[in-house]
Amino acid sequence: MLFSGAMAMMAAVTLHSGPQAMAQAAPAVVNAELARKARGFTDWSRDFRGRALAQGITAAVFDRAFDGIAYDPEVIRRDRNQSEFTKTIWAYLDTAVSDLRVSNGKAALARHDAVLSRIEADYGVDKEVVVAIWGLESAYGTFKGSSDVVQSLATLAYDGRRGRFFEAQLIAALKILEAGDTDPRAMDGSWAGAMGHTQFIPTSYLTHAVDFTGDGKRDIWGDDPTDALASTAAYLKRHGWQKGQPWGVEVTLPDGFDYARANRDTRMLPSDWARQGVVGVDGAAVTDHGRASVLLPAGAQGAAFLVFDNFAVIERYNTADAYVIGVGHLADRIAGGAPIRAEWPRGDRALTFDERRELQRRLTAKGFDTKGIDGKIGPLTIQAVRQFQRSVDQAPDGYASLAILEKLR
Repeated sequence: MLFSGAMAMMAAVTLHSGPQAMAQAAPAVVNAELARKARGFTDWSRDFRGRALAQGITAAVFDRAFDGIAYDPEVIRRDRNQSEFTKTIWAYLDTAVSDLRVSNGKAALARHDAVLSRIEADYGVDKEVVVAIWGLESAYGTFKGSSDVVQSLATLAYDGRRGRFFEAQLIAALKILEAGDTDPRAMDGSWAGAMGHTQFIPTSYLTHAVDFTGDGKRDIWGDDPTDALASTAAYLKRHGWQKGQPWGVEVTLPDGFDYARANRDTRMLPSDWARQGVVGVDGAAVTDHGRASVLLPAGAQGAAFLVFDNFAVIERYNTADAYVIGVGHLADRIAGGAPIRAEWPRGDRALTFDERRELQRRLTAKGFDTKGIDGKIGPLTIQAVRQFQRSVDQAPDGYASLAILEKLR
């Protein structure tokens, strides 16, 4: 932790000098720690300059990019606290697909329809999906992030948990500046280095960004969102987007449904699912858009979806199921579709990070190995939950709920 050494020193002051002395010493201790970090950052930047120049960055571009750059403790604080943040799927969707975001999305689609229609024709990506990503990533361009990307990435490369990853992103950002697509202080983004209207990280920008306006720059930062929207469509196309195929369709499940079949590896045509009683909310078989799997983001008590290959394409943008459902459902709503019909188990709450780790420890201790204790509810943990549910004669829906944790206790 950033302030672990400082806190130990403050504790020593308390033992020997009392609370008043600690109060007087605390700011000095923290400032000393920040000063140490700042000196280390200066040394790191000097060493990094050599590595950047060896990878083709010119001295002039590097020096201009790092002019005035300093260690940013707020970036590190936010990076360290990420794992504690959690929401239920319904709480996330309440915000992601709010009435306001839907109405603003329809207005954005109408306002930019001519260019979005050209983007759709050129890349074969449904324009509503492009607009939905824009809506979730920057609220249709109203909040693109105000952090200096070079400063954020440099801080994370120097002092972050994934220094090698962020150094690669920083090199990519410098290559963007080398190409002249933007200026260093105009390269704003999120505290973690995602940039522009649709929040591209620098390496994705280098691979997928396009100059759709034809002005010689791939400008994803400016007021005109054209290049950013086209770049997003190019990204989705590169990863296999199939125009006209839904990301997913809400379905109802029959009584006695085998919840073990609700996994991404069990894929069939919707007509085959219909023969097993899995049908749309209108009671009819879902159209055979391709093979699909059953997804239960809140277990047996929440909404069910048949998800298609395009689900996995959106997943390349952000791997969280909630995000993919948010983009897909927002796109559907912008296109005039109906809200999700099923009720969510709103009496539940999300597990905290510590509770997720406890869940994994307790599952593993009972012989349902999660293959790691990291607080992330991935396929291995879901499978372990299913196995535990079978052992206690519960529907094996894999839903890592508070009720499951309490039963494990």
